[in-house]
Amino acid sequence: MSREPIPTWFFAVAVVRLGRRFLLVEERKHGGGWYLPAGRVEPGESLEAGARRETLEEAGIAIRVTGVLRFEHSVSADHARVRAIFLAHPADDTPPKSAPDEHTLRAAFFTLAEIRELPCRDAEVFDMLAAVDAGAPVYPLGVLAREGAPWLPDRDRD
Repeated sequence: MSREPIPTWFFAVAVVRLGRRFLLVEERKHGGGWYLPAGRVEPGESLEAGARRETLEEAGIAIRVTGVLRFEHSVSADHARVRAIFLAHPADDTPPKSAPDEHTLRAAFFTLAEIRELPCRDAEVFDMLAAVDAGAPVYPLGVLAREGAPWLPDRDRD
């Protein structure tokens, strides 16, 4: 019995932490507001590479991904959506972008108290960052691997 393929969209989200502050981007689309660096993973790109690329495009900084916070899979009758949410830190001390471009209006680091006062795209922003600040579990990057990869942690990452 043949089955039709299920269209599936993959997204990568980066929770970028610098001490007690978190990186947010002011979005150009989705009705504006502040959100985490995130976006759809491109064909041939790993979830982790997608998080690095999206953060560079949207916030103007390179990151070092250090763990997996959560993996979400939402299914509807005609498609599925997968989100990988990563914990990351800036790769260097390059400041976030401050001028608008085709991706976002600007980016900045904020404390949780400051984030509570921002017009965020969704309440999940504060909830997610508060959970991370409170010590939410961080899983090793080795929990995500390509199919057929050796069973050794962090051996087959890009």
